[in-house]
Amino acid sequence: MEFYQAFLTLTLVHLLGAASPGPDFVMVSQQSLVHGRRAGLLVSLGIALGLAVHIIYSSIGLATVISESSMVLTVMKYLAAAYLIYLGWKGIRSKAAVGDDDQSVNVKPRSASKLISMGFVCNALNPKAPLYFLSVFTLVLSPKMPVIELFLLGVWMMFIQLVWFGSVALVLSKPSVQAKFKRIGHWVDRVLGSVMLAFGLKLLFTSTK
Repeated sequence: MEFYQAFLTLTLVHLLGAASPGPDFVMVSQQSLVHGRRAGLLVSLGIALGLAVHIIYSSIGLATVISESSMVLTVMKYLAAAYLIYLGWKGIRSKAAVGDDDQSVNVKPRSASKLISMGFVCNALNPKAPLYFLSVFTLVLSPKMPVIELFLLGVWMMFIQLVWFGSVALVLSKPSVQAKFKRIGHWVDRVLGSVMLAFGLKLLFTSTK
């Protein structure tokens, strides 16, 4: 497949993949609604960087090996499930902010490194990613492609991911949207935490094959 054809096909496929509801979307929504634009954008950056892990091993031909290795997928599944359950439990235990009604929701902001790492780990541990990237690389990419083309397409996939989730963060962190959630921020945390917990439990009890 010619580079421009691969570029267009990859753009469409990955846009649809990024827009599909999942743990990444829930995490960005939760951080944006409860902790604001900065948190949502930094988590989005972490998710985009996590994508690099899958792109690198796929470009050197390991996606097939990983997708066929039940042990590797099982380890990834349990790690990802544990992480999602942990995040979900933290969200469920969220408490209302103490103090004046005009006070910003929830306590002090998380550090940039922590927010980025949250997004990175959430995406990098996704056990469904090897199967997704194997199908994408089979469809439009190939390890035989020139390295520069693989690099450009990989960076483009990360950019698509960042733009999509960054847009979600910007919309959900708008003052008009935030104002509606200001006094119920801890309930948003609890509801989305429950969704994250459900993702973790579903992953835990779902076969990787």
